[in-house]
Amino acid sequence: MHSCDTIDSLVTPFIDGELAPAERTAVEDHLRACGPCQQRVEAERAVRRLIHDCKLTLRRECASSALRNKCAKAALPIASRGALWRARLAPFALAASLVLLVGFAFLYQLTARSTTVMAAELTADHLKCFAVNDVIDTHQSLSVVESSLAGSFGWNARLPTEPERAGLELVGARQCLYGQGRVAHIMYRYRGRPVSLFMLPHVARTETLTSVLGHQCAVWSSGNRTFVLIAREPRDDVARMASFVQRTMR
Repeated sequence: MHSCDTIDSLVTPFIDGELAPAERTAVEDHLRACGPCQQRVEAERAVRRLIHDCKLTLRRECASSALRNKCAKAALPIASRGALWRARLAPFALAASLVLLVGFAFLYQLTARSTTVMAAELTADHLKCFAVNDVIDTHQSLSVVESSLAGSFGWNARLPTEPERAGLELVGARQCLYGQGRVAHIMYRYRGRPVSLFMLPHVARTETLTSVLGHQCAVWSSGNRTFVLIAREPRDDVARMASFVQRTMR
């Protein structure tokens, strides 16, 4: 029987029908025996359904200043909303609180050439994944994360072995989807607050630091991979974190 940690990175591709038969069977077997993971799958399915139902409407609308302000307010860290909110969180409540954020990415002109679109989509995933993790409280070791990245992406990553030098704490890794396919999502916390490092295979982008949905997004490429570090932190702090990851990741 697979553990919750080993199933964690397979949940999103399971919901999206992207798993190989053997992996899908493993997830289904685990879900039959694990109530918390069942709840998490239902939460993500609810988000997916809501996005699908609203996608065409969102694409037709222009992003007004009022909508942008609402998105910025909704992007406040989940932790700041208090333990009472988390205690009452249910799958459909989670979906309702996140659909505006995920849908916001569809308001842009969707194009593979736009770094802003990419950053918006990944910021929405950053918020969704940490909201889910606030419920299931996943913590994976460095070896488990690196093994997951090798198995899912053929990426023999050597992540920073002492992330605490940059104020970072490793949380875990997941597979996520964006407009051009699957991405690796490595989750950290910086002084207790969410930080995401995304790896996009077979993508090259110009190095930049941009602001999206109240978050700072550092983008750089190495070889045939693009990396995006996202955090709701001051611009200089995000630049330092990105520089640290670039120096220490092999």
